[in-house]
Amino acid sequence: MQKTRFILPNAFTSMNFLLGVFAIGWATGMFAGIFPKTDPIRMGSYFIVLCVLLDKLDGFAARLVNASSEFGAQYDSLADLIAFGLAPAFCLFFSYKMNAPEWTKTNIIFLLIVFSVYVLCAAMRLAKYNAFDADTYKGYFSGLPSTFAGALNVVFLSFATSYNLFGCAKENPNLLYLPVMVMLVSAFLMVSPLFLPKIQLRKNKWLNIFQMANVIATYICGFLFVTPLPFVREYLLLLNVCYLVIGFSLGIFHREEILKQAEEQKKLNSN
Repeated sequence: MQKTRFILPNAFTSMNFLLGVFAIGWATGMFAGIFPKTDPIRMGSYFIVLCVLLDKLDGFAARLVNASSEFGAQYDSLADLIAFGLAPAFCLFFSYKMNAPEWTKTNIIFLLIVFSVYVLCAAMRLAKYNAFDADTYKGYFSGLPSTFAGALNVVFLSFATSYNLFGCAKENPNLLYLPVMVMLVSAFLMVSPLFLPKIQLRKNKWLNIFQMANVIATYICGFLFVTPLPFVREYLLLLNVCYLVIGFSLGIFHREEILKQAEEQKKLNSN
């Protein structure tokens, strides 16, 4: 009976894992013959967005039924590596291959370098979090979480595609560098020493209401991401960018305080 409480959080992690795998399948054209009228990159991106939503639920479920475990932490990291490391990189690469084949041939080395850097940074970010950061910085992430990195990349890629970035590139080829640069910057942010505040309860009631409203809106827009409804991608992209810009700015401003608290926590744990 004791072990049954681990089923719920691990079920969410398993769904996260499989959605990440199927996102890669969509991006690489595995379902092209079965669903010929479906945009494979949009579906791959949608599956990754669903992974983002589920990623928050497995941790909540684990705390709800008191089922946190070392196995769950490692399993979650493997799922995150697939969903937010490999899957976004495959979506980006195959989006270029399908929509800008000539540009891809010319810049294949650059694309492969960015692909490799992003996947490696995601892996290092997850390993670093499990080994050092999980309980070190209370209320802050050290570096950009892979979850947000994956979300940022596929939302921006979908946003750019919906505004015909690949079509406009014939007139201005430099536009094609934008999604690649977003992926490269997000890769470096994952392994950076910058601090990002966690979304959690605050002392300010209105700030909590604002956070909760945005969380609810994010889940609604996340599930509607695959639809052609207006402002869904725009809202998610704006929310991502605002959170990163404001969050990292606050992390820089409070850096000394964060490091001091972490050092004090280490001393307490060692005693």
